[in-house]
Amino acid sequence: QVQLVESGGGSVQAGGSLRLSCAASTYTYSDNYCMAWFRQAPGQEREGVAFIGARDGTTYYADSVKGRFTISRDYYKDIVYLQMNSLKPEETAMYYCASRGPCSGGVCYGCPYNIWGQGTQVTVSS
Repeated sequence: QVQLVESGGGSVQAGGSLRLSCAASTYTYSDNYCMAWFRQAPGQEREGVAFIGARDGTTYYADSVKGRFTISRDYYKDIVYLQMNSLKPEETAMYYCASRGPCSGGVCYGCPYNIWGQGTQVTVSS
């Protein structure tokens, strides 16, 4: 089973940028795994932020981050990145990397993920 390890979290002022990384322990590309970033703020439900397909690299973003966040993957290193720009204080949360096989229809969003990293904290101050 794939194991995921996130890094890159930290503290930043509003309007700043961070890049999160997620390293996979096995070959997510060859196994056709979807990859995604979720976040969960205290007292709130976990929400999907960005998703990327296994082989075609198709991406999908939550409306709240479109135009500011970019998900990408390095297939050779098996690392997924989340570049976050123009961060807002309300985006303070634990950010989690997640993985799964393709959802029904071959997309990578709108279905539950079953492999999770331990999370990395992002704090945005005003």
